[in-house]
Amino acid sequence: MTELIPGLPEEIALECLLRLHYTTHRVASQVCKLWRPVLQSRGFYYQRKQNGLTHKAACLIQAVQDQNGSSQPKPIGPPKYGVSIFDSVNGSWDRVDPVPAYPDGLPLFCQITSSEGKLFLLGGWDPVKYEPLSQVFAYEFTTRQWRRGKDMPENRSFFAVGELNGRIIIAGGHDENKNALKTAWVYDVIQDEWTELPQMSQERDECEGVVIGSEFWVVSGYRTDSQGGFEGSAESIELGASKWKRVEGAWKANQCPRSSLGVGNDEQLFSWAESDSALKVGASVVHLGEKTFVSGSAHEGGPQGFFLVDGQNGKWEKLNATGEFCGFVQSGCCVEL
Repeated sequence: MTELIPGLPEEIALECLLRLHYTTHRVASQVCKLWRPVLQSRGFYYQRKQNGLTHKAACLIQAVQDQNGSSQPKPIGPPKYGVSIFDSVNGSWDRVDPVPAYPDGLPLFCQITSSEGKLFLLGGWDPVKYEPLSQVFAYEFTTRQWRRGKDMPENRSFFAVGELNGRIIIAGGHDENKNALKTAWVYDVIQDEWTELPQMSQERDECEGVVIGSEFWVVSGYRTDSQGGFEGSAESIELGASKWKRVEGAWKANQCPRSSLGVGNDEQLFSWAESDSALKVGASVVHLGEKTFVSGSAHEGGPQGFFLVDGQNGKWEKLNATGEFCGFVQSGCCVEL
């Protein structure tokens, strides 16, 4: 029988592989034919997670900067975006390879979430035609490759998204005719299948999604006939439930929740944009367990600041983001790698 590592018992050799940093997995998969199926298996990821060998990183939809930290000179049209990764353990930054279908920048306003150690991009606008998309792309960190997932059942933009128990939930947003939506769907990332969920009690465009405990929450948003009139209500659902639960007064009315939504220790919702003067404009938040990655600017057109915060009211640590990683962060998610 061929051994994973010559001279070592199988269980010890596997323990060695489990301790490899995720950035080495692609190269390690090429070491020998025995390692590749092990490193790329779903069970390998689950075992790393079970043994406490994974850690949380922030994946960001971030404006692409040049190496000196400035945007492309006098860009024509909207800025281009890519996926950046901030590793909260060692403080390093990295950039994910472009989606092959969009080598010059991600779809505008696409949504991002993670599940099973993979990154998922959903929807957005075609960066050339400005038409809404239903496409789904999954990024595998072990192979560092994108693959196409099953399209969303409907074209939608500015919708809520989140992950719960290996399933991705989308809700609200608007369709290609700018009509606000109250429909919701759940995506099984393993089966690559979409299933319709019960409809929410009302339309919610530009809403925000967040998971609290065993529930997926859709916060605020507005109806078709009240453009920009953000609601103070929210709705939540557990997988398998027959209807959404509506919560009045969960959010500050007329305040956009996009990317800045926080959940306090008492599970009350708040806006990170109001937590510090450095985040007054364009606040974006990624919850990383005990710490939170936050970014934003003190004023319109000002430089972006990047911070790690302990809890809701704890210590703020300013992060060193140089060169190509100084751009505006549109949104982000936590991925366990």
